[in-house]
Amino acid sequence: MNRRQFIQASGAGLALTATDALALADTRARRVGLIGCGWYGKCDLFRLLQVAPVEVVALCDVDKQMLAEAADLVSQRQKSGKKPRTHGDYREMLKEKDLDIVLVDTPDHWHALPMIAACEAGADVWVQKPISVDVVEGQAMVAAARKHKRVVQVGTQRRSTPHLIEARDRFLKPGLLGTIGLVEICCYYHMRARENPPDSKPPEYLDYEMWTGPAPMRPYNELVHPRRWRAFMEYGNGIMGDMCIHMLDTVRWMLDLGWPRRISSAGGILVDKKSKANITDTQSATFDFDNLQVNWQHRTYGQAPDPKYPWGATFYGDKGTLKVSVNSYDFTPIGRGKAVHGDVVMELDKYPVDRTEKDLERHVAPAIRGHMIDFLKAIEARSKPVADIEQGHISTASCILANLSQRLGRTLTWDPVKQQVVGDAEANKLLRRPYRKPWIHPEV
Repeated sequence: MNRRQFIQASGAGLALTATDALALADTRARRVGLIGCGWYGKCDLFRLLQVAPVEVVALCDVDKQMLAEAADLVSQRQKSGKKPRTHGDYREMLKEKDLDIVLVDTPDHWHALPMIAACEAGADVWVQKPISVDVVEGQAMVAAARKHKRVVQVGTQRRSTPHLIEARDRFLKPGLLGTIGLVEICCYYHMRARENPPDSKPPEYLDYEMWTGPAPMRPYNELVHPRRWRAFMEYGNGIMGDMCIHMLDTVRWMLDLGWPRRISSAGGILVDKKSKANITDTQSATFDFDNLQVNWQHRTYGQAPDPKYPWGATFYGDKGTLKVSVNSYDFTPIGRGKAVHGDVVMELDKYPVDRTEKDLERHVAPAIRGHMIDFLKAIEARSKPVADIEQGHISTASCILANLSQRLGRTLTWDPVKQQVVGDAEANKLLRRPYRKPWIHPEV
């Protein structure tokens, strides 16, 4: 299969494989850099290495131990065996201007500035979700991608999850659910930090000043690094910004939806008042798409209503119901007809290293590989990938607006053209978070 045939076949909707990705590759391997070498940074990078003959030439992280470990692992995983150069500041890494692809896998408060800088440096970008911590950041990120003509894929890999693509094509596209008026999305994982450890000095191997960056400076706490920074609103948008964006984006993709017109939310810290975490433990939200309501609920205590679907989406139509999650789907027709169940298909035999890779979500690995292949295809064609930055902005900003609704205690009406809340000056002021000096907030 040559490149032209590859793109034509992909456009026709044929399934993509790792073999296809190899057929797509240039004779010169694309040069890759990773910003953020923690849990998901390595997970994303190693999936890219599995499907394309890229050369990882640069890594960046503010944690020297994490950076050194990643460099060693990359040298073991990539074909050349070379160890990438390492940086503690993404600006130094990008100054070389020798990268074709940059992966941004930092904590949420560090997504916007590196992504924009990578576009300015001439790289195509993979950026993790949520793309931003405020709405104006997201607007600036979309503008940067378009100005510099960069392909930007957002890590909302549900759009590339094989069993979810199957569920969409088999049940939603043919209209087997009939008219859908309601979708319920939820997360009932007990994922909110419950501890209350004392503040302390940051470890010597961590540049905590740089780690904090444009976010408000808090005293260092062991909850912050690594991975548990999601306990604090200073660095993200709580479970709404972490988990709701995935399911809202899934619904938008499966039903081909744009912006919600009205967003409302309520909740707070209602149960666990002892933890140092300042994100909500209970929150609901409604995303109103006029003829369709998408309702979110998260709760970090108690049991899930359906133990098989503690994090997922349920589509309700007048002819049937469809439940989907990262692990499975279930279609139940009304009246005659058989119920249909489908499970995630892991590729452990094809990619045996998945069995032993530390902290890998094995059921998600095939989706990330598919997402990387879609990214490479878009780079080759200079087209928009399935999770283009604008789609990531819509899903991210919608969740941020839900948090603002919960904070303000009122429904927000969104104007997708003006990118503002209608008739609400107070809400519009909150679309941009203050940046800590000397960092400068990006503008459109």
